[in-house]
Amino acid sequence: MDGAAIVRIRELKKDSVNFVLENVDLAFANSLRRVVMADIPSIAIDMVEIDANTTVLPDEFIAHRLGMVPLISANCDDAMRYTRDCTCPAGCPICSIWLQLSVTCTDDRTIDVTSDNLEVVPGPFGMSMSMDDAPEELTKRGPYFGHPVNEPGAQPVLLCKIRKGQELKLRCVARKGIAKEHAKWSPCSAVSFEYDPHNKLRHTTHWFEVDERAEWPLGPNAEEEEAPREDQPFDFNAKPNKFYMEVETDGSLGAQEVIMKGLAELQTKLANLILGIKPDLDMIAGGDGQAAGAWGTDGGNWNASEPAAGGAWGAATAQDATSPAWANTAPPFGGGSSRRGAASPGRAAWSSSPTGGGGGGGWGGAQTGWGSPNRETNGWAT
Repeated sequence: MDGAAIVRIRELKKDSVNFVLENVDLAFANSLRRVVMADIPSIAIDMVEIDANTTVLPDEFIAHRLGMVPLISANCDDAMRYTRDCTCPAGCPICSIWLQLSVTCTDDRTIDVTSDNLEVVPGPFGMSMSMDDAPEELTKRGPYFGHPVNEPGAQPVLLCKIRKGQELKLRCVARKGIAKEHAKWSPCSAVSFEYDPHNKLRHTTHWFEVDERAEWPLGPNAEEEEAPREDQPFDFNAKPNKFYMEVETDGSLGAQEVIMKGLAELQTKLANLILGIKPDLDMIAGGDGQAAGAWGTDGGNWNASEPAAGGAWGAATAQDATSPAWANTAPPFGGGSSRRGAASPGRAAWSSSPTGGGGGGGWGGAQTGWGSPNRETNGWAT
């Protein structure tokens, strides 16, 4: 795409944002949508221990509903660790948040058990600590970090209803995670994504009975683009470069925080990809006769022309410097696959000669794992 990307925000609220993304290709826009949905960390209830349940709902049903309750997760990237990254044996205030619920009905009326009945409590075994000696993660948390989302004027999440004589008592542990592990960790409740509202690119086939325009009315995004003319020829090389996106969160994170974290996560993923495919000069070009990398000398070429110690497949010998590495007259590095035209066809593919073990072959050589100074050592006799 020519020019820099353009972001035009049409509407911004606390839990939703509507914007137009221009001068990017379809792959980038869709990647942003997927990252926002599945790769933004948040906090959710991960373990439930039920002490008493005399409601009409089974334990598994209630545990599932508790897992879907959104918890305030602002700045959870720095304010909480993943359980797998924490050094504690079974949960601590750095990687876990404890909640409890205890409701009993003693009147002749129906009581709604909601997310407002969940209370954040100190951890077991006296693991709560003051802010003076608290780790760095705890100092970055807000006053309501880990509490259920309770927006003014909004109804809390209904868990169940109980009548007289019924009781629900349980304890929960909330942990940090992403939606790739479970949907309960997704901070987004809806992510809409649209491009080409007039269908000029014909990426969508409209099924209709009588009138296509009447049965497929245009959306509000169609006002952003010019309608196609009836006599306008179809452009087979046209690509979309303007995308209309709307992100709505469940309240655990703000809409602006979700988009900013999504862009940062996408940037990190692309940086890791570039770092992974970037050639390592130390692996390609070795010097002074030392090992040159996984594929041998000559820049990783399998038909290496130098007799120095090469990669896992060995290098060509001085007698036949132009022959491929796996067609040597004498296999000086042992190991590897059996070579065509070898001097001793009967030798085992995994063994090495007593005198041929150089320091180059990854599988061969007198000092490497598969080779042996004695051909009858370790059961590899030939």
